Amino acid sequence: MDLNLFTRHDAYTWRINPRGRMRVPAVIFADERLIREMDDKVYEQVTNVATLPGIVKAAYAMPDAHWGYGFPIGGVAAFDAEAGGVVSAGGVGFDISCGVRTLTTGLAADEILARQQELALALARAIPAGVGSTGGLRLDAKGMDAMLAGGARWAVAEGYGTREDLARIEEGGQMSGAVPEEVSDHAKKRQRDEMGTLGSGNHYLEVQQVMEVYDPAAAALFGLRVGEVVVSIHCGSRGLGHQIGTEFMKRMALAASRYGIQLPDRELACAPINSPDGQAYLGAMRAAINCALANRQILTHLTRAAFSDFFPQAEPALLYDVSHNTCKVEEHEVDGRCRQLYIHRKGATRAFGPGHGELPEIYRDTGQPVLIGGTMGTESYILAGTAASEGQAFSSACHGAGRAMSRHAALKKWRGRQLVDELAGRGILIRSPSSRGVAEEAPGAYKDVSAVVEAAHQAGLARKVARVEPLICIKG
Repeated sequence: MDLNLFTRHDAYTWRINPRGRMRVPAVIFADERLIREMDDKVYEQVTNVATLPGIVKAAYAMPDAHWGYGFPIGGVAAFDAEAGGVVSAGGVGFDISCGVRTLTTGLAADEILARQQELALALARAIPAGVGSTGGLRLDAKGMDAMLAGGARWAVAEGYGTREDLARIEEGGQMSGAVPEEVSDHAKKRQRDEMGTLGSGNHYLEVQQVMEVYDPAAAALFGLRVGEVVVSIHCGSRGLGHQIGTEFMKRMALAASRYGIQLPDRELACAPINSPDGQAYLGAMRAAINCALANRQILTHLTRAAFSDFFPQAEPALLYDVSHNTCKVEEHEVDGRCRQLYIHRKGATRAFGPGHGELPEIYRDTGQPVLIGGTMGTESYILAGTAASEGQAFSSACHGAGRAMSRHAALKKWRGRQLVDELAGRGILIRSPSSRGVAEEAPGAYKDVSAVVEAAHQAGLARKVARVEPLICIKG
């Protein structure tokens, strides 16, 4: 992007002053190289978001921002229902509540490397992955509605994991306000056989080695030690969330004009928060959040079972679970007044700072663990929320590396088998049912995750705690 389009606030903050129909400024967090390399659509989309009714303070884009549907991926925006604010299906995305959870194992990397091939095979067998993958759990109508209302709490009650896990999941593992009745029969049908599956795209399960610690106190509290192994799981609400997104984007596109909302882009389809359409979407979206939380909880159970066959002494413990495609009601201070806002985070992660009342007691002093996934074969990061992030972007941070190249372009440049062999040469085992899927997710198709994380750290969105690198990656 052209730097002349911005007013530079500091080395990591770029402002677009209101113009045309923009109600508020737009702000992008990035260093100079990252912002130069961002596609022009990010500029267009973040300024379009700034035109929506009831938006508060600014429309934001994280350092990993890239073109998305309506909102940029990496977009954050807050809306006030009392000021006519809207909820937008495009501001949440298709993969509702896609997120990351990380488990600590206490195992040394040498222990894993001694049985790396066997463990990779066992995990690939235990974790269904790929387009249309199905799991061993089949839900009837009653079970589906119970899962959509109960989230990870439902999963634990069904025998997947422990109650101790729930304290380390956003919303205590259960999103309130879910309305399973607002989820269509078609969406439920798509999910009936998909619980406990990774899916495809950029979703993964990785066995990772802690390589570097930046904040020893926080790392110790998180259970992170150099040379030890953690497991990260990245997935969301699967076919159900995608179907909800598809249906409500169409519904909101028709509804917007009825509510007198002028859209600069049809993909920004939205409805007033307090309208029947807005409330219906929120009820369905919250049910999809519960679906994702339950899905990751089941995958955690399957992962623990696979590990126990090789390392019976290990007890993988949940560090944290955080989503990055949601709209949540939160209280934030704006102009000296506490306001209840609907925070859209699309490809962005919540990052509450120290002392926040919604954090588990164990993390009150450090701030919320913020889990930033890299790409297949690259490092990932664990950060912590900061007090400054509240004022920066409603306690939000980036969620990953962010694509730098389309999947179509990646397929033209790389071959899956070649990438698997190259990564094996670096000691990273990739297991995937799809060579095409591996090529689409080539490390070179993404931004430099270390640069993205450094920008988030320097901008005060979250602070670096530890860096991890993959040993095994199960891909869809």
